Amino acid sequence: MAEKYMYTIAENLNVINKKIGAAFKDKDPGPVRKMTEDIAKTEPDYVDINLGPAKKNGAELMPWVVEIVQEVTDIPVVLDTSNIDAIEAGLKVCKKSPLINSIMCRPERYNAMLPLAKAFNADWVALMWGPTGMARDANERAELTTELLMAAQALEIPVSTAWVDPIITPVNIQQEQLMNNLEFFQMLPDIVGALEEGATVKSTNGLSNISNGNPDHLRPILNQVYLCMLKRNGMYSCIVDAFDSTIMDLCAGKLPWFADLVYGVMDGKEYDIPSLKKEEADIVKTAKVILGHSLFSQSWLDI
Repeated sequence: MAEKYMYTIAENLNVINKKIGAAFKDKDPGPVRKMTEDIAKTEPDYVDINLGPAKKNGAELMPWVVEIVQEVTDIPVVLDTSNIDAIEAGLKVCKKSPLINSIMCRPERYNAMLPLAKAFNADWVALMWGPTGMARDANERAELTTELLMAAQALEIPVSTAWVDPIITPVNIQQEQLMNNLEFFQMLPDIVGALEEGATVKSTNGLSNISNGNPDHLRPILNQVYLCMLKRNGMYSCIVDAFDSTIMDLCAGKLPWFADLVYGVMDGKEYDIPSLKKEEADIVKTAKVILGHSLFSQSWLDI
C-alpha cells in the first residue's frame, strides 16, 4: 500500500548554482529556461526561484525570472528571497497563486510581509526564526508558530495558507535539532487546530540542509532517510533536489520497502546488518546515525 503523497518544491533554480547564478547576474535567459525545462520533466508541485538576498536588483530580477519560468511551464512558483521588494515585484507577474518563501517570526518582517500574502492571496512559508534566531527546541518552535499564525489571523489571513518551516540543521553540527523537529511535527496539528478548526496542516523545509557539509556522495542518503522520518511525522512538503529520483519517488509514496527500513529503526527494531543488501544496510546505518543511535562520522557507512 502506497504512503501518502508529499508535495515537492524543486530547489534547483538557485543562485548558488554557478550557471544559474551567472545567468541571473547577466540576465541571460538561456540557462534559466533550460534548467526550468529540466525541472519540469521531474513533475514537481512547485518551482522554487531562489535569488538569495538579491539586495541590488532583486525587484527587477524576480519578475524577469518568474516570466521566463512561466514561458516554459505552468507549474506554480515559490518566490524565495529575503528582499521584500523582490517578493512584491514577483507577486505582480505570477499567473498562478505562488508561495512566498519566507516570513520570519520577527515583527519587522511579518508586519511588512503578511499584508502582501493577503493582498495577492498567496500561501506563505512561516519560518521558525525569531528575534533571537532559530528556535532551540520543539516548545520554542510551537511558541513561534503560534505567534506568527496569530499575527496572520489578526489580518484575517487563514491559518491554512501558512506552510510552517521549523528549519532543518546539518546532522554533523546540530543533530539534536533534527529530533526536535520530529517532535514538533507531532505537536503541529494541535497548534493549528486550536487556532482554526478543520484547517489543513501545511509544512515544509529545506531538506538538503541536513546533509550540508558532507561529501557529495554521502548527501543523497542523508536527505532520503530524513525525508522518510519527516513524512512519518506529518510533513506536508519538502524543498528537494528534483533530480534525485529516489527523493521524488519517496515523496510520491513509492519505495515502501525503503520507508519500512527507516520506520523499523525509528521503532527500535534491531537489524542484522551483515544479512542485508548493501543498499538496505546503508539506509539502516544512516537512520541510526540521524537518530543518534550511532556516533556520526563521515565513514558511518563503512563501519
